[in-house]
Amino acid sequence: MSLGKVFVAGHKGMVGSSIIRELKQENLCSEIITIDKLKVNLSCQNETLNFIKFVKPDVIIIAAAKVGGIFANDQFPADFIYENLMIECNLIKAAHSVDVKSLLFLGSSCIYPKDCPQPIKEEYLLTGKLEPTNEPYAISKIAGIKMCESFNRQYKTDFRSVMPCNLYGPGDNYHGLNSHVIPALIKKIHNGKVNNSPYVEIWGTGNVQREFLHVDDLAKACCFILKISKKKFLEIVPERCSHINVGTSEEIYIKKLATEIADVIGYEGEFKYDKNKPDGVKRKVLDTNLIRSLGWKPSYSLKQGIKNTYASSKLLEEKII
Repeated sequence: MSLGKVFVAGHKGMVGSSIIRELKQENLCSEIITIDKLKVNLSCQNETLNFIKFVKPDVIIIAAAKVGGIFANDQFPADFIYENLMIECNLIKAAHSVDVKSLLFLGSSCIYPKDCPQPIKEEYLLTGKLEPTNEPYAISKIAGIKMCESFNRQYKTDFRSVMPCNLYGPGDNYHGLNSHVIPALIKKIHNGKVNNSPYVEIWGTGNVQREFLHVDDLAKACCFILKISKKKFLEIVPERCSHINVGTSEEIYIKKLATEIADVIGYEGEFKYDKNKPDGVKRKVLDTNLIRSLGWKPSYSLKQGIKNTYASSKLLEEKII
């Protein structure tokens, strides 16, 4: 099947670039449309609408977002909520205005309450308070889900949402202050090896559990969901709980994760944990029964994924040391 012309917003990011690779590999579309954010500002409603009117895509994939780790979310909450709200609202509204056939919105597992039961089912959305350190970002993603659902209810559009767990992989961000867990650890442990450091300092206690998904597995899941017919999709997801979790349903302590990364890199020093830094929620693993029941499952093991990610990061070695 062909999805027709597909516009990937955020094509230079880790997720967007992986989705483009998967679209090409599966030969799923007749054309892939991308933009340079310097030419079209997706935070501007008029620019976004005019662009979508001009290119007339059949499908829009919203992988564009302002993202970061605990530190960045805690220090720049206004930036995170504003930029993400503007991008998603403008694209979703433009998609409806131009009668785009289908839209896929990418969210995050941080949308779920801080203390909800584990593993986390889609239905747990909005059943409790959010984790304070990334609440603004989470609220923006919740708004995106509800935008899609609201347009579907009122205008019978075909707007879908996927909620991945923590992502990692080629093209990730290795910035010292706003990277996610795996790239942050890869950078610290790699530098520890290069500099022959006796120990590497890690934020938090290391006693929290997380679930990680290789970005190429997410890309495969996105394409898998887009290929589901509108009729079938409406049969499998509730009208007011239409998002689908994507993950491995496997969790690991951060202390164990650090050891796994050190093993791949070949670092033999010790780890010291800065307990004055925030941990975030103590445990977070997604229930992925819905997408698995449809026939999708991840292909990367965590060890394979770490090896793949570290190998790709070496291409940027001068930038991450």
